Amino acid sequence: MKFKMIYLYGLIAVVSIILLIFVSQQSSTPNGKITADNNSNMPEDDVHKKLREQASGPPNKDNVSEAYREKLEGLKSAVDKNPNDTLAIKNYADFLSAAHKMNEAIQYYNKILEIDSRRADIHFALSVIYYTRQDFVNSEKENNEVLAFDPNNQMALYNLGAIAATKGNISKAKDLWNKVLKINPESETGKLATESLGKLN
Repeated sequence: MKFKMIYLYGLIAVVSIILLIFVSQQSSTPNGKITADNNSNMPEDDVHKKLREQASGPPNKDNVSEAYREKLEGLKSAVDKNPNDTLAIKNYADFLSAAHKMNEAIQYYNKILEIDSRRADIHFALSVIYYTRQDFVNSEKENNEVLAFDPNNQMALYNLGAIAATKGNISKAKDLWNKVLKINPESETGKLATESLGKLN
C-alpha cells in the first residue's frame, strides 16, 4: 500500500508556487499545479510544457523562457555574492527543485546543512527529493537526522511512517503513526496520522 507523504509533497507545492507565480505573470496561461509525480501527470499548459522540455533535454533559448532564465541567474548571483547567506541559498535551491533540477538542488541544500545541520526544513526538502526518486534509504536518513536533534518531531515521525507504508511495512507505519498521536493527537500532524491509520484498518 502506498501512502503519499503529504508534508513532503506540500513542500514541493510551496517551492513550485514560486515558479508558477513568476512564469504566469509572463503569460496569460492559467496556473496549473505541479505534482510530485512524473511528467505524464502534468497539465497541458505552457508552464508545464516548458518544464517537460527542460526534463527531456538541456536548457536552451527555445525551451527556457527569458523570464525564467533571468530569475535563475538572479538567484544564483545572490548566492555567489553572499555564499554564507542561507536564505539566498535556500531560495535558489527551492527554485532549482521546483524546476526539477534535483541534483543541483541537493548540492545547494547540503551547503545550508554545512552551515547549520539542525535545519529541519532543509532535511525535509531533501527527503522530498529522495522520496520522489524512490530512494527511501536517503529519504529515511533525512527524517532521522531531524529526530536526532528533535526526537518528538511529529512531521519526521509521520514521514517515516509514510515511507514504511509505501515499502509495505504496515506494522512499522502503525507504530510510528501511533507515536505521533501520543505526542499530540490534536495537531495537524496528529490528525493526519489518525486519518492514515484509518486507511490501514
